[in-house]
Amino acid sequence: MRQSSSADSFGKSKLEEHRVVLVTLGRDSDNSQMAEYRKVVYSIEQAIARITLNRPDKRNALDDEIVSEFKHALTAAAHDQAVRVVLVSGAGKDFCSGADLASLQRVSDAGVEESMASARVMGELFVEMRSHPRPIIAAVRGRALAGGCGLATACDIILAAESSKFGYPEVNIGFIPAMVMAILRRSVSEKRAFELITRGDIITARAALEIGMINRVFPDDQFEAQVEAYVTQMAAKSASAVSLAKSLLYHMDGMTFETAIEAGIQMNAITRMTEDCKRGVERFLKKD
Repeated sequence: MRQSSSADSFGKSKLEEHRVVLVTLGRDSDNSQMAEYRKVVYSIEQAIARITLNRPDKRNALDDEIVSEFKHALTAAAHDQAVRVVLVSGAGKDFCSGADLASLQRVSDAGVEESMASARVMGELFVEMRSHPRPIIAAVRGRALAGGCGLATACDIILAAESSKFGYPEVNIGFIPAMVMAILRRSVSEKRAFELITRGDIITARAALEIGMINRVFPDDQFEAQVEAYVTQMAAKSASAVSLAKSLLYHMDGMTFETAIEAGIQMNAITRMTEDCKRGVERFLKKD
């Protein structure tokens, strides 16, 4: 009975979220209210919202301002009916080198309350990325290290150039990638995660692919073209189906098998009510 109650609760919440998804997908874009950013570049092209970390002289290091602008851009993408995919990249040679020096200095000087508040900003960003209605794809060229690797790992999909590097070297300065562990251990085995965070090794894109940390590796000279092809294909998929699939997949964390199956049954029914599904079935039947 407890499992059924949990699934019923999940189903009710999914029905409400589904209504939100449909309202969001039907909402008019208002590019006139698009904010001006200093440290990220935000644009929309062919249903793809592009968020570029734009501190190439600092290897796109994270500070409070860039994180705030990144979150604002994510929110804008979530409420724009034209957007079907969010693509995250870094300007210059590297994706992101992690926290900037000023942030690291604050880590060593801060008290408990200030440290908690600072950590919560990144933690909330990771939660927002996981609950975002669109698939978020990281295009990693160069280095994605420490918080930068965490930001990439928080994306739903990671596409990497052959020469790119990944790693969590925080242990080398007596620090740990604390919040991102919640994501990392869902991406790779527990033993791989333990090794990555306690040795601080920098690994190649191929090594990251082999352990399931990233999704695809493309040759350097074909990287931009391959990324464009990948995200364009993703943008062509049913927006409602992709959004509902993402929501269900992540909500299954921690569910028992039976509860997850019941949640799937309810989401199956919800998906059938969408216009995308009705049109897709109709097209399929006409082919026969």
